Parts: sequence; C-alpha cells; structure tokens
Amino acid sequence: MKGASVIATFLGTGLMRPAPGTWGSLAALPVAWALMTLLGPLWLIPAAAFVFVAGWWATVVETRGQDDHDPSEIVIDEVVGQWIALFPVALGVAHTGAGLLDLWPGWIAAFLLFRLFDIWKPWLVGRADRRGDALGVMLDDVWAGVFAAIGVTVLAVVAHGVLM
Repeated sequence: MKGASVIATFLGTGLMRPAPGTWGSLAALPVAWALMTLLGPLWLIPAAAFVFVAGWWATVVETRGQDDHDPSEIVIDEVVGQWIALFPVALGVAHTGAGLLDLWPGWIAAFLLFRLFDIWKPWLVGRADRRGDALGVMLDDVWAGVFAAIGVTVLAVVAHGVLM
C-alpha cells in the first residue's frame, strides 16, 4: 500500500466490508481516545485539522483519473468528521476535568449522530457531497461532524440541565 492509500483508507480500515464508512468511524474512536489521553483533550482539534489536510491530499491522489470521486474505501473523511463530532466531549473533559470515559454517553451520541448525518446527507452535507471532487469528499463529513457536534452539545445541555 502506498502512502496516499494508507491515509485514505485509514490504515486499511476502508477495505473492511460491509459498511466501510461505519468501520472508519469506529476506528476513529480509539485513536481519538489515545490522542486525548496522551496529549490532552484539546489536541483532538488540531489533529482533526491536520488529518483533514492529509486526507484531502490523499483523496486527490487516490481519485485522480477515476470516474468515482468518492470510492467507499476512502474513509479518512469519516475519521475527520467523527473527530469533529467528538469536539464537545473533548471540550467537556478539558473544562470539567472528568475522565474521557466518564463522558461515555457523549461518545455514543457523537458516533450515532455522525453516522446519521453522514448517511442522510441533509442540507450542507449533501451540498458538499454533490461537489464531485476530493474537497467535497472531505467537506461532507466535516459538515456531518459539525451537525453531530451540535447534537451532542444539545443532548448534553438537556441531560445536565434536566437530569441534574
């Protein structure tokens, strides 16, 4: 496997079947946990930015000359989107000092909401997907991650405001 393929498939995760996008999202979770544990929770934010740029480059390389602008084995976009969906969890840990796994409902909500928005492709998610280029491949998952992060935040406010 060449460098761009390793990045685009997130170390081969995108080759898993069925549902490579779901596998990519799942694989993003322990890596996010490791990053936040080793470097601190806020490091997820620059890590997502770095992986976005690397993923965009890898997607350009991997789709050059192909009819399919978004082959299913490219899952680096899911990794970025999943990490964005986890931003409220990272911010919650940084703000409260809670353990990463203490916020397990946020992890589950981030995963489920990200997958929902990535599959459903509402509004800006679908618009980015219809670009038909490597940037669109990355941006649709960025938007899905943003919508999921908003959902995680709303759920946290409701849970902590109503249940506490």
